[in-house]
Amino acid sequence: MSSSDIFIGETIGTAILILLGGGVCAAVTLKASKARNAGWLAITFGWGFAVLTAVYTSAPLSGAHLNPAVTLALAIKDNDFSNLPTYWGGQLLGAMIGASLVWVAYYGQFRAHLTDKEIVGGPGAQATAAKAVEAQETGAGPVLGVFSTGPEIRHAVQNLATEIIGTVVLVLAVLTQGLNDKGNGLGTLGALITALVVVSIGLSLGGPTGYAINPARDLGPRIVHALLPLPNKGGSDWGYAWIPIVGPLIGGAIAAGIYNVAFA
Repeated sequence: MSSSDIFIGETIGTAILILLGGGVCAAVTLKASKARNAGWLAITFGWGFAVLTAVYTSAPLSGAHLNPAVTLALAIKDNDFSNLPTYWGGQLLGAMIGASLVWVAYYGQFRAHLTDKEIVGGPGAQATAAKAVEAQETGAGPVLGVFSTGPEIRHAVQNLATEIIGTVVLVLAVLTQGLNDKGNGLGTLGALITALVVVSIGLSLGGPTGYAINPARDLGPRIVHALLPLPNKGGSDWGYAWIPIVGPLIGGAIAAGIYNVAFA
């Protein structure tokens, strides 16, 4: 694969991943959305299908890493870091494009949500506005969850550990695909398996932090949230932002180490 193929493939694939994954978060969160309050099952399966679509689309060009933690793990496994910046650059750019497209697709819903007094407070607001005020005091605006992850209980050590554990599971599943098939990988079936692993992680480990398990998935949309002209959007919670970056990278490195010791 050439550097241009890698960059283009990762940009397109990660954009699709975030468009569909962030899209389901918007659908469940925003007022005037037909899927409002559809719940956690909708979010976890929405992200799983997002992974499936993104991997199928981008695999022919770049191998569909779509995640800096996966790229780091593969680099450690193969002891080849030459393409790391190209993969990471495409992934971050794609994540920002995908998050911007979510804003375009749900433009009216964002405006309706962020001008609703029950959401953002103000004269005549109901008691539910207290939740939005509390979120903004901790640095997270009322729609940040559409773009990026955040903890239910803010405890740095636990939040970091949760992201590490979830990413180890994801990356080990990616690295061990096809080991029983003479090491040739599972081909297109691998996309489905990876998608189901993501659903499983979301259902089992996603509750504490929202399971970023992907630094680009969290950082790119968080940057977009900070830049977009959203009314009453509140903060982007930069104080927490290091956890969904550092945690998955540590998890990816640990998974690569486990693979090299146990499977290689």
